[in-house]
Amino acid sequence: MIWTISLILCAMIFGGVMETTGMLGSLVDVILKIAKGVGGLVTATIVTCIFINFVTADQYLSIVITGRMYKTAYEAENLHPKNLSRALEDSGTLTSPLIPWNTCGAFMIEALAIEPWSYVPYAFLNWLNPIVSIIYGFTGFSMEKLDKTKDTATV
Repeated sequence: MIWTISLILCAMIFGGVMETTGMLGSLVDVILKIAKGVGGLVTATIVTCIFINFVTADQYLSIVITGRMYKTAYEAENLHPKNLSRALEDSGTLTSPLIPWNTCGAFMIEALAIEPWSYVPYAFLNWLNPIVSIIYGFTGFSMEKLDKTKDTATV
């Protein structure tokens, strides 16, 4: 377990350095110039989360970094924070077992004693959910707007 814990700690340190130095803000500015509207924002969130999952080999880091990157963009689009949360879970949590070098993927491979990616065709939920979430973003289905009359800090 020390290998897994040390990987997570190193990933969190890496994320903190990227945020503190302003690198994340620069990346978001470039990405949001391309991504237009709610559908583009959701797509950018999902693609970024999956990319960070591939690069850092840790689902927690992909969720935390991506969430902090796009929090203000979701607020600017007047979207409730649960939309961001859903996009993060649909991409960060559900795709991590599909990546063999990720801690979740490594566990699946060892626990099931199978070759990497041999179970991917059967993991429908894991690869269909990000696609459905992108469709929701473009159609506006179940994309709850932020209610300015309520205090969102208590939600």
